[in-house]
Amino acid sequence: MKRIEAIVQADKLKAVVDALEGKVGGFIALDGKGRGSGARPTVRMGRGTGTMKADFNKVVSIVSIVDDADVQSVIDAITDAAYTGTAGDGIIITSTMDDVVNISTKKKGSEAL
Repeated sequence: MKRIEAIVQADKLKAVVDALEGKVGGFIALDGKGRGSGARPTVRMGRGTGTMKADFNKVVSIVSIVDDADVQSVIDAITDAAYTGTAGDGIIITSTMDDVVNISTKKKGSEAL
């Protein structure tokens, strides 16, 4: 089993959620702020007469646990949905999970997904 965490632009959340439909049993989405290689937005300040670069970009972290056999299809779905071709599209991180327990069913491992 793998834990997949995708950090993508906030405006790509709906596209990624739609792409994951039927591919994962569930996921969490957390709003956040990030700063990487992508351009930061220009925001208005004061009475709207001045502008400045925002310190951070709005991002969303989407996390799901999937079977090893499904990892590549989930990564492909996220990549296709979040891709714009510009710096700052995001990043996908995978890590190995030793075990997973579904609290309500008490099932473990792949059965918990």
